[in-house]
Amino acid sequence: MNAYLIFFRIGFTLFNLFPQKKKTVFVASFGDNVLYVENALKKCYEGNIVILSAPECRVNFKLDFQTDVIPFDLKRHPIQFIKSIYHISTCRHVFIDNYFGFLAAAKFRKNVKCVQLWHAAGAVKRFGLKDPSTKYRSAKAQARFKKVYQTFDHVVVGSEKMAAIFKESFGLADDRMLRTGVPRTDFFYDKNVIERVESSLHRQYPILQNKKVILYAPTFRDHQLTNPNIQLNLQHLYEELNEEFVLLMRLHPAVKANLSNSYPDFVIDVSSYPNMNELLVVTDILITDYSSIPYEFSILERPMIFYSYDLEEYKRARGFWEDYHSTIPGPVVSTTQDIIEIIKRNDFNMEQIKQFSQQWNHYSNGNSSRQLIEKLY
Repeated sequence: MNAYLIFFRIGFTLFNLFPQKKKTVFVASFGDNVLYVENALKKCYEGNIVILSAPECRVNFKLDFQTDVIPFDLKRHPIQFIKSIYHISTCRHVFIDNYFGFLAAAKFRKNVKCVQLWHAAGAVKRFGLKDPSTKYRSAKAQARFKKVYQTFDHVVVGSEKMAAIFKESFGLADDRMLRTGVPRTDFFYDKNVIERVESSLHRQYPILQNKKVILYAPTFRDHQLTNPNIQLNLQHLYEELNEEFVLLMRLHPAVKANLSNSYPDFVIDVSSYPNMNELLVVTDILITDYSSIPYEFSILERPMIFYSYDLEEYKRARGFWEDYHSTIPGPVVSTTQDIIEIIKRNDFNMEQIKQFSQQWNHYSNGNSSRQLIEKLY
């Protein structure tokens, strides 16, 4: 990390001598929020747009007369990475959607705005300065974290609950919170787009037309980033549910795995599908654990099951903001049999899901991208 930051600082300092341009730079790790803000920006902005796409980004951004797309990867694309430093050094707005260590080496000009488009609309587990592992990091590393967080002029939020979490996680004052809603949630309010997405997914996966859809989307475990141990009894699920349901498997972007599939007419691996929200609109029941997906899925007001087979272990390792059972809007289970029984009984509290959505998506009203651009530009 030290060599990386030294390299970035030298390049940034050099390029900072160049004239500033009417230019907006996006650094995309997850990419969903970036895509929505970019599209809203193009409707009212004549400056250049540069998208720096990190290796893990699944969104395929499009080049056009106004937009450049550059791989943001020092190891595989060193020349492009140097160009990226130039663009970051000479722009007026920088949008990011994750933690990026290079910000510790970037001393922006006074008129530059750095905007954090965090990739989650809510949070079960602690992160940032409140991550339990942070206290075991070196003093130098902790200072670097704080320096990165202090570069955020604005953090975009969809609710007061998330604003409170960001303030603690990043050590920022309330005036840094930008209450314009989470940009990518605009998708759930656009009926025409949703209809097109549903038709496209039905063509790609014809089986979805005839069966109800269960989506299993677990978060990652730090010790299972490759070849994760899928704690679902797929055979049992197949035997009990395959006549009525199909199961979509969506692993976290940080996880790399090739899933062996013995039930191709029941299990579909959609881990590489680029847009999670598109998968959510065809989902009838979501199964997850400590992921942030339920916060956006709740806008659709559909059932959720929380398969938390390692709850105590995960709680010790990552920490939760609140009591897990009282926070999440659905039954907590620890076995595949529990999942099957809940689905068969249709044992869901829909009013609880509605209240959950109102609490976490207060500012996400279908116009979040436009509201953000109007506020900043």
